[in-house]
Order: sequence, then structure tokens, then C-alpha cells
Amino acid sequence: MTAALLPTGLAEQNGLRSCVLLRLGERRFALAAEQVSELVAPSRIFRFPHQTAEIDGVILRRSRIIPVCDLAEKLTGKRLQSRRFYLIAMRQQKTSRESVAIPVSGDCELIQADLTPASTSDSPHVAAWLSHGGEVIEVLNLEALTPGVDTAWPALAPIVNSPEASA
Repeated sequence: MTAALLPTGLAEQNGLRSCVLLRLGERRFALAAEQVSELVAPSRIFRFPHQTAEIDGVILRRSRIIPVCDLAEKLTGKRLQSRRFYLIAMRQQKTSRESVAIPVSGDCELIQADLTPASTSDSPHVAAWLSHGGEVIEVLNLEALTPGVDTAWPALAPIVNSPEASA
């Protein structure tokens, strides 16, 4: 039985972790599966004046305002030419958990894999490493890659972080 076919509970007992592989241009990256809430089709982006290059704008999803953070340029050196999906992930910002929409250019895949912890010499955006299909893949640290809403749009922070915004 391969790691990708193990049920989640059995995989965790064997030291494997569930991860979601995502494609940004020609490269693949991973996020811990517990950070991912859903994969959605691209929708209209609402843009506001701001000084945070990492945030393209916001989308409305299930009555929530979710910042869109295009990580491709920071991770690959190129902006995405096409967006196939938004991967909605949760990140820890200070004392609260916030959603962020990450544009991806290809299919996403749920796998189980052994993770190798990042070393002190790795970039701050690397939480761990995994090997899948002969490829070594970075498991991303969203907190290091994405700014908090408080930083990007101080005026929007009370709205995005309110209980009504996450209901």
C-alpha cells in the first residue's frame, strides 16, 4: 500500500501527514491539509487602494471577506498568468485565525507523506519538506508569506475579523 492510499488515521499512525499539493506556475508546493478549508473557482476580485504588494484584493465567499494573496511571484519569481482555482486556507495571525485565498494555476492533490522539518538555514516561508513522485516539495509557512489584514488594510481589519465576517 502506498502512502497516498492510506486512510488519514492510519497514515498519521505511521508518521505520515496529510498535505495538499498546489501548483504555482511550473512548480509545486504543499500546505498542511488542516490549513486548507476549500478549493473554489476563481471569482471577481474587489480591489482597494493599499500598499501591500502581496494582496491583490479580496473575494467574497460565503458572506466572508477573504484577502487574495498571489504567492507565485514571491516563490517562483513570476506572477501567475492564469488562475485555475483559489485555495482557501487558514493562517494564524497574532491571536486569531484568518482565511486567505491563494490563486493556483493547476489541480490540487491531497496526499499523505513523511515531512522533514525545515532547518534554520531554510527560508522562513518553508515549514517543512516532503518527497512525492520523485520531487522534493516545500511545505509552506503561510504566516511568513502572507501579511495580516491589520497590516494591509487597517480600516478593514474590524470588518474582516468580526464574528459576523466569519459566520
